[in-house]
Amino acid sequence: MISGGYRKLAIATCVGMLIVLLGGALVTNTDSGDGCGTDWPLCHGRFIPARTLESAIEYSHRFFTGIVTLLIVAICVATWRLARRTDRPDPEPLWYAGSILAFTIVQSLMGAAAVKWPQSSQVMALHFGISLFAFASTMLLVLWVLRRKDPAERVAPSVPRGVFPFALAVSAYSLIVIYLGAYIRHTDSSGGCGTDWPLCNGALVPELEGATLIAFVHRLAAALFLVLAILLHAYIRRRRADRGTTRVADWILGLTFGQVLSGALVAWTVGNEDLFIFTSLLHNLVICGLFSLLADLTIQSGLHRAGGGRRG
Repeated sequence: MISGGYRKLAIATCVGMLIVLLGGALVTNTDSGDGCGTDWPLCHGRFIPARTLESAIEYSHRFFTGIVTLLIVAICVATWRLARRTDRPDPEPLWYAGSILAFTIVQSLMGAAAVKWPQSSQVMALHFGISLFAFASTMLLVLWVLRRKDPAERVAPSVPRGVFPFALAVSAYSLIVIYLGAYIRHTDSSGGCGTDWPLCNGALVPELEGATLIAFVHRLAAALFLVLAILLHAYIRRRRADRGTTRVADWILGLTFGQVLSGALVAWTVGNEDLFIFTSLLHNLVICGLFSLLADLTIQSGLHRAGGGRRG
């Protein structure tokens, strides 16, 4: 039986990791990456940074990352102890806890490297992807915990076999769309289509060069993702998957539409710096939930495929 303390620790770690991810996005959106100069983990050689907004944002992000790292270590130890107390331990939480720790270490090292040495836009966009994997791992652990409030009553789902390859393909493609979105931020291409949406600079197909090309390619990729999400949802409904799988598919489709809407808000507010910060954070928040649920659908459909895969 999973204790209430473990459940609370998993949720706290997930919330903390989400704040770290959004804090990193805030650092990027406010150009605060150089707020502490080239010093790490100190800020301009001191524990207490200079009294500037950029230093406060950057140092707060570092400080909170340190706090969340302690939560991550705690949840890893707690998960290992939980497995040791179980006669037939489920490997799922061990994988999730290990992934949280591994991706957090990688993202921290990449963040430190970005401070010490200038990094390319391609590498910085990858940094967001690693952070997203770290958060998704915490979300997967929370979902695992919530599904096992009473293991004696838990019944393993039976997911139609075709769902797994479909979900895997959509999840893999989502990473391309997410990377393009992160690349836009790190190349200052958010205004590539101006404030027009769904058009781009007033045209259905604009002149494809520079920032406009990057922004337009991202929009096309996002439009295709919307189509894939609709098809995945329809496929799961048509195959009459179990209630839990169908519910996750509903959430994925809803968050996909939310992502499209938040993307439109980003475009419409690109000329207003104050509003743009909040719409960009909203865009990141939605993609965190969307990618995590896509990963969960892929994993669960792979583990519980009808006629094969792990059961119980």
